[in-house]
Amino acid sequence: MAKKGGSQRLKDQNRWQLWLIIAANAAVFYGACQWETFQMSGLKAALASAADLLPVGLAIVVTTVANGLLSSPMKDRLVFLRWHEALPGHRAFSVHAKADPRIDFTRLQRACGNKVPVEAKDQNSLWYRFYLEVQDVPSVQQVHRDFLLLRDYTGFALLFLIGLSIAALFLVAPWKAFGVYLGILLLQLIVVRHAAATYGIRFVCTVLAQKAGKPATSTANRGSRG
Repeated sequence: MAKKGGSQRLKDQNRWQLWLIIAANAAVFYGACQWETFQMSGLKAALASAADLLPVGLAIVVTTVANGLLSSPMKDRLVFLRWHEALPGHRAFSVHAKADPRIDFTRLQRACGNKVPVEAKDQNSLWYRFYLEVQDVPSVQQVHRDFLLLRDYTGFALLFLIGLSIAALFLVAPWKAFGVYLGILLLQLIVVRHAAATYGIRFVCTVLAQKAGKPATSTANRGSRG
């Protein structure tokens, strides 16, 4: 949805937050594995079983490696729950621009040369050209970074749900503890995916709001995306 170099720079800035997310999930997984020990002997005894962290660490490493196998298009499909034309940029003008009160749609039309694209591919292409013009605006950079963080988190959340729940089948007892832990993983995925989709739409609309706020210039004769 945005140029590769800029996206990579923002992803690098998000790296420490993703590691915190991984660490938090590892801690919750370990807590679930030590459920019975905690109930019987208390927190101190549960923390004393540090050797049991080995399967936790292995599960996290496997999950991290698997996340690297998820491509950006696959993460987009997961976030926006669409297989084709998943990005909100594909509906930038027909849906999102009209729904955002920050966007002066009349001025946005003039910025489009009074020819607002209708086809999904054309909408995304024009949105991308607008993005290139305002990509250095702080508000655009911030919402872009937030979207990339939550999109990656969504990928992790799905893999945590799959990988850690399988590991928990063998390591977490009783069944009540397993059910609670599984519910936490599922809730994490639902909440984070929804937040990522919200920030993705906000990213698209922030670009359009910036463009509509500038003096209108025709884009009819500009070249296609490079």
